[in-house]
Amino acid sequence: LLLSCSITFAYHPHLHMSSSNSFRPRRPTPTRIIETKNYQNAAKLSSKFTLDNTPSFPQTNPKTVAIIGGGLSGLSCAKYLSDAGHSPTIYEARNVLGGKVAAWQDSNGDWIETGLHIFFGAYPNMMNLFAELDIEDRLEWKPHRMTFAMNDDQGGANGKFTSFEFPDKVPAPLNMAAAILGNTEMLTLVEKIKMVPGLLPMLIRGQDFIDEQDEYSVSEFMEKYGMPGRINDEIFIAMGKALDFIDPEDLSMSVILTAMNRFINESDGSQTAFLDGNQPDRLCAPIVDHVKARGGTVMLGKALASIEVNDDDSIQCIKMADGSEVRADVYVSAMPVDVLKRVIPTRWSTMPYFCQLNELEGIPVINVQIWFDTKLTSSIDGLCFSRSPLLSVYADMSTCCAEYASDTNSMVELVFAPCTIKAGAERDWISASDNDIIDATMGELARLFPNEIGSNTPNPAQITKSTVVRVPRSVYAATPGRNKFRPSQASPISNLVLAGDFASQKFLGSMEGAVLSGKLAAEVICDGAAGRDGMELKDVDPSVKSRKDEKKPVGIRGDTPIAFGGGQQGDANAKEVHV
Repeated sequence: LLLSCSITFAYHPHLHMSSSNSFRPRRPTPTRIIETKNYQNAAKLSSKFTLDNTPSFPQTNPKTVAIIGGGLSGLSCAKYLSDAGHSPTIYEARNVLGGKVAAWQDSNGDWIETGLHIFFGAYPNMMNLFAELDIEDRLEWKPHRMTFAMNDDQGGANGKFTSFEFPDKVPAPLNMAAAILGNTEMLTLVEKIKMVPGLLPMLIRGQDFIDEQDEYSVSEFMEKYGMPGRINDEIFIAMGKALDFIDPEDLSMSVILTAMNRFINESDGSQTAFLDGNQPDRLCAPIVDHVKARGGTVMLGKALASIEVNDDDSIQCIKMADGSEVRADVYVSAMPVDVLKRVIPTRWSTMPYFCQLNELEGIPVINVQIWFDTKLTSSIDGLCFSRSPLLSVYADMSTCCAEYASDTNSMVELVFAPCTIKAGAERDWISASDNDIIDATMGELARLFPNEIGSNTPNPAQITKSTVVRVPRSVYAATPGRNKFRPSQASPISNLVLAGDFASQKFLGSMEGAVLSGKLAAEVICDGAAGRDGMELKDVDPSVKSRKDEKKPVGIRGDTPIAFGGGQQGDANAKEVHV
């Protein structure tokens, strides 16, 4: 499909748009996505909201809802509440929406991103959201393949790549089988066969089996099922770092199995798409327009100071950093878990529901963008798993994304992970200087592009600009055993609901998880307003110890993006921001 809507591009001095690249034909959304059970279930939940507020049967018990946080979970919650005829107001502390997908323009007009965000076909609620907002044409779908940089002993030092190619029109799980069997460069046939005993129970028992494996690390799971170590070296290390920025020794196997279950059972589940531009304009803005058109409100620069409670523990009001007070019928916390823990009122601090949050903590990650003075001709049109000790995944955005499109200059975006010793790195990169991080990144790129960046090439590509964005607390760290501590959206507080990818839902810490969690939070409110039986409060694991003594909230320190759980530019050696 040709781009059917008009896009206004900001001037980028480092990237010169060409008509051949900027407006190249696009693949439509894979048609089999809408045939999956997960997509249909997501569509059914979406229709539940609109049925609460039809012209014939308008909403009779509209609620005012204060949503604290304008990331994807808060935006999703507001969208579906407004569909149901309620009156949501988003209070976002920063001057940009998106939370962990936020982006902003620098003085040159270039967009600086918090992370490299990829959309999978196995994101049913996200795909429904795009369809409901009529912005599906903003997704740039890539060929259905998974591409890996080869290890040095396989030719990786010479810039060699290999791919799992998923054949068109072949249904799941046969297309996955064909992709795995068709690649002879990463695993032997014997190694592929030895993967089966560990994956077969997942296919037979589904989500129940996946949930049970949350107590095992990837390494422990492999040992349990006799998987060869090379499967870890060739596949799981790259997957683990891409999905949760952690090495397999510290990553719950449920993360890997959740992804593989979707990829194996859904024909287009592993197919990827890039948004055709920055997230605030191309995704967040349409949600805001949708919410405002239905009577909702979105407020920026409105940071939370405290949550004030009544004698029955319900919320009386929330106080903002500017001194104002907000009162509503219902309150939604769409804050990251690390921020929420800092503002839990004293009266709530002994409740097991809130005590379990101490078992959840965001994982650090770094996003790097590098602009070059030339086009890297060997870069691919799509996501690449680097299999580097320092880098997770990367993409040449000048090839993959319309807003950055250029035939003459590359802009490579990379996820630098793991970036702390605790997460598996050899040093704490999160506190390293920008120069050290860029130098280390260029060393890895020289391996990936030896004929264009390496020292052996006569005219190596030169950096014209680079940015480093640190996120000290990104998605929750999915270490073994965390799922049992993830709270339900329903809470023991009568007028409080939780949203966020850390809250209980099956898509873990991801954009899909954030959208689904916000949607489930909206469902809790709508069911309550309609007098319907809704989500039950999830039992707190017996291992959670209630506090004997009440704890006063420490509050949010500072007004930087990091203080609110976001990503921030700037040399980490300048000063540390407490989160």
